[in-house]
Amino acid sequence: AVLREYDKVMSVILPTLGAERQATYSPFLPVCPDTGKVLQLPIIERNLDAGTVVYENDAGKKVEVPVTGGHCKLQWKADWAMRWFALDVDYEMSGKDLIESVKLSSKICRILGARPPESFTYELFLDENGKKISKSIGNGITIDEWLRYASPESLSLYMFQQPRRAKRLFFDVIPRAADDYLRFRETYQGQEDSEKLANPAWHIHGGEPPQEDVPLTFALLMNLAGACNSEDPAVLWGFISRYAPGATPQSHPKLDALVGYAINYYRDFVKPHKQYRQPTDQERAAMDDLLAALDGMEPGLSGSDIQNQVYEIGKAHEFENLRDWFKALYEVLFGQSQGPRFGSFAALYGVAETAALVRSALAGDDLAAE
Repeated sequence: AVLREYDKVMSVILPTLGAERQATYSPFLPVCPDTGKVLQLPIIERNLDAGTVVYENDAGKKVEVPVTGGHCKLQWKADWAMRWFALDVDYEMSGKDLIESVKLSSKICRILGARPPESFTYELFLDENGKKISKSIGNGITIDEWLRYASPESLSLYMFQQPRRAKRLFFDVIPRAADDYLRFRETYQGQEDSEKLANPAWHIHGGEPPQEDVPLTFALLMNLAGACNSEDPAVLWGFISRYAPGATPQSHPKLDALVGYAINYYRDFVKPHKQYRQPTDQERAAMDDLLAALDGMEPGLSGSDIQNQVYEIGKAHEFENLRDWFKALYEVLFGQSQGPRFGSFAALYGVAETAALVRSALAGDDLAAE
């Protein structure tokens, strides 16, 4: 098809090239019959009936090769359009850096006699500093790296959301993507049919999201690994089974996978950067009251009920911003500036165990060594 419409294809490509490149350009790149190397040489003759092109090699000899059968490659400006034409592609996504290439390939596709695919242009990905991700610089993350720390579905969600907005793609976004995916999947089950179509889980799973219950979040599991100072899934499952009676790795394989992801992420990104600190006088007084409250709580209290009591303690000690109260708990107890809902963590870890953690912090113990 390209050979048949050679002149028309050249007429739309040449204006996109510099003067020097125009003089030697051809959409065909012959493959040398002797060396197998792809050659970038001018095409001096074309034989439409035979389906061949002729070029002059370094020795000045004319060489005729077919354009099919692996004897020629196409330059990238024509190759994309030819793929659309040959494979009957009807939808193509590409980054905004390829907008002009989409326009050019669409023109070539029409010249070849086909309708170009519907196109969708997505924004570029940025690193943690807001700079464009570059393969040569190596400031991005690979699919395999993402899948070490979270599920393929969480990556699908990240790609699905806001494709026309530039998004930062670095390791810190993984925990939120993992938990957002679980939240959408849980929400889906109680939605009306019209609402389900707007839920990313519907699209990620082709209209049939799994119904397996995942009662814990990625963030909670990471904090659990830190609090019990263990990277052993069996240890974490000991707490999980108490929090969710009847749950086992066999009955909840998705949750078991999440445990593995959370441990990997905790080991590689959280544990090496933990920075514990001592509480201020205001924080110490509030934590004294928190310890008393935990010691007086009945077993089996829900995470929401625990959270409410922690919230009230923060109000009673007149923190200017209650976020500062919870941030203090994370920094003093976990060595991090943020974390999951404290009440949910205490319910999972255990009220008595959480009280012991607070008691150790107030005593000045080295929590990083425990």
